[in-house]
Amino acid sequence: MKRRLSLTLRLTVLFALASTVVLLLLGYLIAGAVEQHFVEQDMDVLTGKLELTRHALEKVRSDQDMNAIPQQLDDSLVGHHGLAVVVKAPDGQILFATSGAEFPQTLLEHKVDSLRPMVWTTANNTPMRGIAALAGTGLKIGLKDAPPAIVAVATDISHHEQFMSSFRVTLWFFVVLAALMTGFLGWIAAQRGLAPLQTIRREAEGITAHRLDARLAVDAVPAELADLVETLNAMLSRLKDSFRRLSDFSSDLAHELRTPVSNLLTQTQVILAQPRMLEDYRDVLVSNTEEFERLSHMIADMLFIAKADDGQIVPTREVIALDQIAEALIDFFRLIADEKGVSLTVSGRGQMMGDSSMIRRAIGNLLSNAIRHTNSDGQVSIAIDPSPVRGVKIVVANSGEPIPASHLPRLFDRFYRVDPSRHWEGMHSGLGLAIVKSIVEAHGGSVYVESAAGMTSFIMAIPLGD
Repeated sequence: MKRRLSLTLRLTVLFALASTVVLLLLGYLIAGAVEQHFVEQDMDVLTGKLELTRHALEKVRSDQDMNAIPQQLDDSLVGHHGLAVVVKAPDGQILFATSGAEFPQTLLEHKVDSLRPMVWTTANNTPMRGIAALAGTGLKIGLKDAPPAIVAVATDISHHEQFMSSFRVTLWFFVVLAALMTGFLGWIAAQRGLAPLQTIRREAEGITAHRLDARLAVDAVPAELADLVETLNAMLSRLKDSFRRLSDFSSDLAHELRTPVSNLLTQTQVILAQPRMLEDYRDVLVSNTEEFERLSHMIADMLFIAKADDGQIVPTREVIALDQIAEALIDFFRLIADEKGVSLTVSGRGQMMGDSSMIRRAIGNLLSNAIRHTNSDGQVSIAIDPSPVRGVKIVVANSGEPIPASHLPRLFDRFYRVDPSRHWEGMHSGLGLAIVKSIVEAHGGSVYVESAAGMTSFIMAIPLGD
C-alpha cells in the first residue's frame, strides 16, 4: 500500500524549499552586485593608471624623453601595491615593465583600444584583472608619426577573490541554517494551523447512527474551514433525514408485509388443524391467492422504485397524446367513481415525448389516489397544460379537506402515513405516489402537491422532450 505523506510534512518541506529558493536568489543578486562593485572599483584604478601612462607617452618627442619614461612610471606607481604595468613597442620590444609583471600574450597583442577587462592567474597562482590600450607618442619616423605603443595595466584581485569565497561559504551556511529554521518554524505553524482539523476529527468521531443530530462547531474553526464545516453539517442533516426515512421505510415495509403474511399463516394453520371439505380448501387457496397477488404487486413496485433510484429506469421515447391517455383512464375508473358518487372530468390537450406506459401508470396512480380520498359527491379532475417553454403540466385534483402543510413534502415517501389521529385516518401514499415520483424524475421532471381551500392538487411538471 502506498504510504501517504502527512500534510504537516508537506507544508514543512514547502516552507523550507521556499525560504531556500528566496535566500539563494537573494544571495545570487547580492554576490553579483558585490562582484560588479569590485570590477568597477578595479576599473577605476586601471583606467586611471592607463590614462596616466598614455599621457606620459604623448609627451615623448625624442629618444631622451623615451629613456625617461621608466623612471616616470616607477614614480607614479609608488604606493600602489599589486599594480602591474607593461609598455610594449610596436616592434615587440618591452619599453617598461613593473617587477614580476605577467600578462597573457593575447592582451599584449591588441591592435585597437579595448577596455574590456580580462582575468587570469599568474605562475604563482595570483589572480589578476587587466586591460590594454594603444598609446601614441610624439616621435617621428621620417615625416610620419611613429606607430603607437601598447600599454597594459593589471591589478591583483586576491583580496576580492578571498572576500567572494568567504561570502559564498557564509551564504551557504546561512541558507542551510535558514532552511532548517524555516522548516522547524513551518512545522510548528503547520501543527498549530491544522489543529482545527484535529478538533473536527474528534468531534466527527463522536457522531454515530444514534447521534446524527450532533453538529460540528462552526465558531471554533478559522474562516477558511467554516465553509467545510457548514458543508459537513449540511451532509449530516441529509444523512439524518435519509436515515430517518430508511428507518421509517423499514418499519412501514415490515408493517405492510406483516398483515398479508399473518393472514396467509393463520388461514393455512386453521385449514390444516383438522380435515376439511374440498370446497373449504379451495376457498382458502383463493383467499391466499389474493394475498399472494397483493404481495407480488408490492414486491414489483418496490423493485421498480429500487431500479429508478439506481437510474436503471430508462423511458422509451415516443409521441404521447396525453388527453387520450387521460380520457382512457377516466373511462377505466368511472365505475368505481360512480359507486362513490364522484364526478370525473378532463380538460386540456397536449403531447410530449416519453414512455407511454410509464406516463399512463403515473396518471393512473394519481387518479386512483384522488378517487380514494375524495368524499362522496366530490369531484376529481385531470387538467393538461402544455407550454413550449415550461413543458407540460398534468394536474390531478380532488375536492375534500386539505392536507396539513407539514405533511405535503413527505407524501411521496414510501409507505408514508398521515397522522392517524385526525379524521383522514388511514390515508397514506403507500408505494403509488413514490412510483409517480420515480416515473416523473425518470422523464426529467418534478412532482409536487398543493392543498388549500378544499382542493388537493398533484402536479406533474415534465419537459416536452425532443
